[in-house]
Amino acid sequence: MPRRDADGMAVAAFVLGLVGLLVLNILLGPLAIGLALLALRRGTARRGRAFLGLALGTADLVILAVLTSLNDTVSWSLG
Repeated sequence: MPRRDADGMAVAAFVLGLVGLLVLNILLGPLAIGLALLALRRGTARRGRAFLGLALGTADLVILAVLTSLNDTVSWSLG
């Protein structure tokens, strides 16, 4: 049963990381990273999704850092 939970965490990390690229990346990025690491630690069968969630969560934070440094504010907009 724990493996099924880990598989769900891997998928959730992927989805959160993907959505975090567009909105709330300051919140969804760390959540995606945490869930991906937890899923990998618990031995998920969906390792690819967990690694994608980890990469996307990291990308969320990198994008946030770049865009906020360009605007000199914590909130950012493309307009």
